[in-house]
Amino acid sequence: MPTTRTRTRPTQRERSDSTIEELLRAARKLFAERGYNATSLDAVVEAAHVTKGALYHHFSGKQHLFRAVYEREQARLSHIVAEAYLDAEPDSWEAVFVGAKAFLVEVLAPDVQRINLLDAPGALGTEEMREINSGCLKMMEEGVRRATENGDIAPHSVTALTHLLYGGLCETAMAVARAEDQQQALDAGITELRGLFDALAAAR
Repeated sequence: MPTTRTRTRPTQRERSDSTIEELLRAARKLFAERGYNATSLDAVVEAAHVTKGALYHHFSGKQHLFRAVYEREQARLSHIVAEAYLDAEPDSWEAVFVGAKAFLVEVLAPDVQRINLLDAPGALGTEEMREINSGCLKMMEEGVRRATENGDIAPHSVTALTHLLYGGLCETAMAVARAEDQQQALDAGITELRGLFDALAAAR
């Protein structure tokens, strides 16, 4: 005897998750296109097709919403870097370079630059950014530690070398974002990065 399926309504959690998803999707698009300062919450709720009350139920304001978008961006960038690293193994030092290069290539995109490099410092502040980015720093530290332990580079202070490389990558990304010819700046940055990695590998 055929059975009749009962159509269930979305749960409160599912509706809530859906609202958050719509808000974050709309906010990312607007932040990328208009910038943080020029994006209003009215524009976000209109694009997300939700009420402002729904927005304030999940986010305390524009800065809180931007932080959520930024956290997602950093998670996405971390995934791209991790995938590049894993694809480049078993040479653990070359894998660190490939991951770093993947990061620089990804931040050439204007929407990525706007959110992650140009607007985040003013919207969140450097300390809050460092807190959010701590996972990226730890991921690079693990790559440097593995390369050192495998003998791919000479023994170094893992922490010091990690901060040197991470800081250099962040500054290079910012320089690319502000350059008149961004592709040229990116190519030059990757060339210098390649030379640095090769020099450290040769010194073992």
